[in-house]
Amino acid sequence: MANYSGPVCRFCRREGAKLYLKGERCYTPKCAIERRAFAPGMHGQARKRKTSDYGVQLRAKQKARRIYGLLEKQFRNYFDQASNEPGVTGVNLLRHLELRLDNVVYRIGLGSSRKQARQLVTHRHFEVNGKLVNVPSFQLKPGDEVKVKGSDGVFDLALDASKVRPVPSWLSFQTDEKSAKILARPERHEMEPGVEEQLIVEFYSR
Repeated sequence: MANYSGPVCRFCRREGAKLYLKGERCYTPKCAIERRAFAPGMHGQARKRKTSDYGVQLRAKQKARRIYGLLEKQFRNYFDQASNEPGVTGVNLLRHLELRLDNVVYRIGLGSSRKQARQLVTHRHFEVNGKLVNVPSFQLKPGDEVKVKGSDGVFDLALDASKVRPVPSWLSFQTDEKSAKILARPERHEMEPGVEEQLIVEFYSR
């Protein structure tokens, strides 16, 4: 699956919020939102017009997609899968996103950003239940164990930088062994707070 490889700070400026796409840089004064808190482009500082309901829903969808680093087709596939499952569609969608291997690597602090976590997974640094997995979208489930294969100084740097991010309660992480276990399916309050899933459901349900 392809992924976006261009500049990402413009996404935060477009959404008007920190999406934490560049790891520890986002916690410093170098963050683009801190320096230029307006949308990118020649009309970024122009007076804002009233946004339509469609525009609000589109922005919510784009924001979620950029937070998790997905292209449109893959994000839509997750939504279609979530809508065919029992329960609340928006929560089901977020669960699929949260239980991706690259997101779990980011959540436990072994990647300073989801983009770095994705790269580490594709470079064959992780095992799931004792088997090497290099697919960032690999879906984990309660009881699965994720462990670093071998050792690399990049993980120590990432762990040091991620101290500002607490590990969610649905994950158990052993720092010394650099291993994590999925304790349960995440509930809504344990997932990404910046996502407005109901607006995403409304967008795709038009």
